[in-house]
Amino acid sequence: MNETSYQFRFRDWLIGLQFLFVAFGSLVLVPILTGLDSSVALFGAGVGTLLFQLTNKVLGKGEIPPIFLASSFAFIAPITVGVQKWGIPATLSGLVAAGFFYIAFSFLIRFFGKNFLNRLLPPTVIGPVIMSIGLILSPAAVNMAMGKSGDGTTVLVEQSQALWISFTTLGAVLVLSILGKGLLKLVVILVGIIVGYGLSLLLGIVDFSTVQHASWFQIPHFTLAKLNWEAVFFILPIALAPTVEHIGDMLAISNVTGKNYLEKPGLHNTLLGDGIATVIGTAIGSPPCTTYSEVTGAVTVTKAFNPAIMTWAAIFSILLAFIGKIGALLSTMPVPVMGGIMLLLFGIITAVGIQTIANAKIDLNCPRNLGIVAIILVFAVGGMSFEFGGVSFSGIGLGAIIGIILNLILPKSSSDKI
Repeated sequence: MNETSYQFRFRDWLIGLQFLFVAFGSLVLVPILTGLDSSVALFGAGVGTLLFQLTNKVLGKGEIPPIFLASSFAFIAPITVGVQKWGIPATLSGLVAAGFFYIAFSFLIRFFGKNFLNRLLPPTVIGPVIMSIGLILSPAAVNMAMGKSGDGTTVLVEQSQALWISFTTLGAVLVLSILGKGLLKLVVILVGIIVGYGLSLLLGIVDFSTVQHASWFQIPHFTLAKLNWEAVFFILPIALAPTVEHIGDMLAISNVTGKNYLEKPGLHNTLLGDGIATVIGTAIGSPPCTTYSEVTGAVTVTKAFNPAIMTWAAIFSILLAFIGKIGALLSTMPVPVMGGIMLLLFGIITAVGIQTIANAKIDLNCPRNLGIVAIILVFAVGGMSFEFGGVSFSGIGLGAIIGIILNLILPKSSSDKI
């Protein structure tokens, strides 16, 4: 089954739940690291994904990309600083402004058209940007597979046990993705998680104390944004990084499904949906939304292209925000299980970036093209960091900005393929 049109079927709920499992670790990690509420993040991700779908359904001629929106890692540092300096409500106002930045950029694309986007972001830039998404995230996958926290600073599971769990999980997904048939092939990641979780239970590393203390029903601790211009001007420049990441992810999912979502529903509509989701979510205490690369990786593995599956994932995300014990049970997932899954998914995203360059037939014997690709990858993955106006630019955002600048200023020869 690889339908790309929206077909809401009850039987797809299991695949939707699987995709939520894939996103869950990253989704709740951002609020955990920044001091925001995890239940609100679940609620914001679910509502944000539904708003994204509605926006594209109404404005995009019924075309909806199979995308799941959730907590953006690009804002971890500014949220942490903002909460310490101005408090949560004021920091949220800066995050709301970031959502309006997405919206404003979507109107620029709408006004100037596709040629503006192609000139700004040709495959020479987009390909390595997509690659850098997977490569930058890969150390977190390796750390988790080895039983550590995503940043590698804390050992959560003894390494020898962690490697058994992560490799068993990864092996189950690989074998089933190759040999599985029918429904089993569509839920290979869920089966891999069950296998890894079962092994974790046998090894006695699953802690159910949080489940015992959690209530069945809870109201998320919503926090309303309160305007603070200092926080707005501090956080707003960061919005450029997830904006570029959104473009990369939309190209990635287009390559995966074989449909050009930059044309229909159009990048102006997908980015508008992302912006609306971010504005609404951050206004009540959720982290900013971004398109989730790990879910795109899961779509690649399962070939489940029906966007209604993401509707199910969004519904489950909203329900979990109000069901304390289920959310607590999901939080007991040992990091090696998710690490084993992420080893595959983040590698797939990198491969999609390579495919983008290959499909565009970019000539890497051309010094101009080779230089752009090389600098983007080294700046993004290598940890280069610039400060401008007191704001630090690094990672995917910096790599994309440098790539855009180089593409605009480097001279072209008549034989260049860009």
